Amino acid sequence: QVQLVESGGGLVQAGGSLRLSCAVSGSIRSINNMGWFRQAPGKQRELVATITSGGSTNYANSVKGRFTISRDNANNTVYLQMNSLKPDDTAVYYCNTVPPWRINFHDYWGQGTQVTVSS
Repeated sequence: QVQLVESGGGLVQAGGSLRLSCAVSGSIRSINNMGWFRQAPGKQRELVATITSGGSTNYANSVKGRFTISRDNANNTVYLQMNSLKPDDTAVYYCNTVPPWRINFHDYWGQGTQVTVSS
């Protein structure tokens, strides 16, 4: 059993900040690489930030320098600090293992959290 519960989204003006949280439970362990993905209306889901079990991070060019991914293994939580938000950051944000966790040959996703950035 695996559960990914994202929270922290909301409506923010351009230039503002949000901090997303992802509570992880079940078979996902601290050894798993984790990531934040996002899906904007009419677009494919994309990976925007990753963090390894050792804490190494990587970012998509579109968010580099503005977003910071982190993890608290003791509390099974992954975070995404988003600063200098732009309208193009508007999307539903999901956390997951990298690559995404699979159940019965299908990618498993939580419910996501909506981020809306107004201009």
